[in-house]
Amino acid sequence: MRRVYLIPNMVTALGLACGLFVIFKMNMTEPGTSNYHLVFIAAVLILLAALADVLDGAIARFIRAESEFGVQFDSLSDGIAFGVAPAVVVLKTLSIPSGTKLSFLVTGAAMLYSVCGVLRLVRFNVKAMEAKGNEVKKLAHKKHFTGLPIPVAAISAVSANLFLVSDDFLQFGPVSENIRGIIMAVVMIILGYFMISRWKFPSVKALHFRVRSFYLVLITVCIAVLLLFGALYHFAVLFVCIPWIYLIVAWVLSIIRMIAGKKSKTLEDFEPDSDDDWE
Repeated sequence: MRRVYLIPNMVTALGLACGLFVIFKMNMTEPGTSNYHLVFIAAVLILLAALADVLDGAIARFIRAESEFGVQFDSLSDGIAFGVAPAVVVLKTLSIPSGTKLSFLVTGAAMLYSVCGVLRLVRFNVKAMEAKGNEVKKLAHKKHFTGLPIPVAAISAVSANLFLVSDDFLQFGPVSENIRGIIMAVVMIILGYFMISRWKFPSVKALHFRVRSFYLVLITVCIAVLLLFGALYHFAVLFVCIPWIYLIVAWVLSIIRMIAGKKSKTLEDFEPDSDDDWE
């Protein structure tokens, strides 16, 4: 039985190792000396950690090897790989003199991002425990997330940082370190806020499309070709578009729900949680 439980925990350990490698590798470089190649490697490792985060839970459920140890290990791993590593990548990519106002802003934004990420994980674990004995909450827990999931926040932060140092962005003209620092500070503050917010974000598990087999295959092939082309020639553009499109879609759905009002049944799943849900 122990060998069975070892499998998902090994996948979790892989994600943790990716996050730790990013932190250690970035700390071995001087601030501002990180080139596109190094940031690219960090982005790929964060992406690999996100894939491991999806697989460990799926494997645990498939082989019925879920355990409290696995839940806690997964949460701590996510805190390091998605809460600390992206903040380190952003800080080490920038070359901002210490003691300046901008340095304080960027450091504060990175700290805010990491703290909000940890709070997001704690809240997720608490809500998941509450949903175990309640079928309604359990169904809602699977359909959407309350607050931005930390893996998505990590990919959003790292992808934005990678895009700002890529040739696809720099071809429009050089950008100063100060401007890049301000942009990344705003990005991390926004992501930190939405991680602890009551806004709803859709779960991929809840997506169901009724499409004929022929059209499904055609759409799948077209998407695969576009993704392959983007990954080979414009990775930074593709990498930044996917998470931020997800964010924009979620924001639009939530705004439509708020405009529709509580009396309307339009997009009920995206009604922000009330204060009573957090008592």
